[in-house]
Amino acid sequence: METQRRAVVVTGFGPFGEHKVNASWIAVQELDKLGLGESIDLKIVQVPVEYLAVKRLIPELWATYSPLLIVHVGVSGMATSVTIEECGHNAGYIRTDNCNFCPGTHCCVEGGPECLHSDIDVKEVCKRASSELSDVQFTVSADAGRYLCDFIYYTSLYQSNGKSLFVHVPPVGRPYTATQLGQALQAILKVILSMHVNHEERIYCQRKA
Repeated sequence: METQRRAVVVTGFGPFGEHKVNASWIAVQELDKLGLGESIDLKIVQVPVEYLAVKRLIPELWATYSPLLIVHVGVSGMATSVTIEECGHNAGYIRTDNCNFCPGTHCCVEGGPECLHSDIDVKEVCKRASSELSDVQFTVSADAGRYLCDFIYYTSLYQSNGKSLFVHVPPVGRPYTATQLGQALQAILKVILSMHVNHEERIYCQRKA
């Protein structure tokens, strides 16, 4: 009997500000070329840099694909490494998006917790990805920036009860090529998926009650 392929959704952002071609979308397209193996149905989606588009799109992605997980990718002009974000924040959104819009409440979810953490063991993923791909530096962060990157992460964590991840990539060529960025995303996803299928371990970290 043929094993059913499970969906994994990876998103990247469209252009904004000085990023006329967003490195996150380039990296996601490179990942799509590499793939995640025969058992995974990889879906890639470009997300507009718009708050309302994010609020509409995230529930649609979970409802449409019922994925194992969704990984969101964004660009950071300050980053020099591939940065795996631990958590998303609910409040503090004061920058306007590509439509010159900003949420009136300055938050993702009214009444939601201030911070939501991914249930994925981010530090372990970073450690294993670093050993898998030695020519790219991976780091962990707890501040995704209070703009669309943070906004989509919190929104997705809230929607999925923690079954999401966010990765920041530096601009292409500073210092990594598009191919290296795609390989970095592939390494992260393969580590997560290997943790998921290994019955001796769990994809999610054990949290104390």
